[in-house]
Amino acid sequence: RHWLFWQSHWKLLGVFEIDSEHEFYPLTRRLRAGLHAAIQVAIDHPPAVSPGRCRGSRRCPTQDFELRTYAAPAFARLRRSLGLREKDYQASLSLRGLYLQFISNSKSSADFFLTHDKRFFLKTQSRREIRFLLSNLPRYLRHLERYPHSLLVRFLGESRGTRRAAWGSTGSPWAGVRATRLPCRYDIKGCRVNRWAEPAPEGSPAFVVLKDCNFEGKNIVLGSQRTWLLRQLELDSRFLEELRVLDYSLLLALQPLHADERSSLTGSAELDSLESADAALEPGAYAVAQHRRLLPASRNPLHVLDGPQLRYFVGIIDLFTVYNWRKRLEHLWKSIRYPGQAFSTVCPAEYARRLCRWVETHTL
Repeated sequence: RHWLFWQSHWKLLGVFEIDSEHEFYPLTRRLRAGLHAAIQVAIDHPPAVSPGRCRGSRRCPTQDFELRTYAAPAFARLRRSLGLREKDYQASLSLRGLYLQFISNSKSSADFFLTHDKRFFLKTQSRREIRFLLSNLPRYLRHLERYPHSLLVRFLGESRGTRRAAWGSTGSPWAGVRATRLPCRYDIKGCRVNRWAEPAPEGSPAFVVLKDCNFEGKNIVLGSQRTWLLRQLELDSRFLEELRVLDYSLLLALQPLHADERSSLTGSAELDSLESADAALEPGAYAVAQHRRLLPASRNPLHVLDGPQLRYFVGIIDLFTVYNWRKRLEHLWKSIRYPGQAFSTVCPAEYARRLCRWVETHTL
């Protein structure tokens, strides 16, 4: 019976095209048209907004659908800072192909869509999550401006149509990479309670994200890039601590390097050393040097680290859980339910320290 349960469960996991027979087809068809119109406004009127001005909304009516976008100039400015051309963004999100429904073993109640080229996620959000991001958007943008290679997921736009809200973002740190070359994917929180996921059978197309306990006995082998990862994780987790956020995850995927990719690492490491040496000669330039790293020529140029044998795709996701009175009560209940065990609901300072400690312990 246990095996039959998992067999039926795995059949529901994966990526499915939202064609005309799919229940979400009417929604995604209207959404594609609305986003096409919204991004066209950004193309016709390039933003000059400063990081501190992130308020306001805009209606983008289409033939049978009205889409409201929030802080559109601020998000357009962020996309431009990432080197993302508006025409390319528009082509991915709008009319050229059908969206894909993404279903994993996540406990989230949100609906996830992928663009046809698998470059961007669209995720439904609650009003509380929308308000939280918009209220902290100036701080979020300043953090990304200061640390261009931050591990935080990039939110590239926010819109609402009828009862649903959709966020356009790079979402997955392995966007554009074939799933067959990513045999292992992990969602890491730095704790152990309920942190095991049943792996999919070998050869199964099911998209299963493993958890902390599945990583037992393994290490992230980075060599010279270990210091950078630990420092950046510390900076990002400190930022989330200031926002009183917890329960975020370090998303990690592993990709074997080809022989030619492994042989090219030596030259990259030498150039990185030269950049660091140059920065040492310039007062105050350390932070800039630490975030001007050589990254692989990939369709997703962020969050990529090469070790001796593996390429690691990393990113911090799920940034909307705030430590409020409900979470305090949940912490109290779990302290009674799981005495002496590590669970996810702890104060933001402890959560940040614990995740950093987990990565430091599991990284070579």
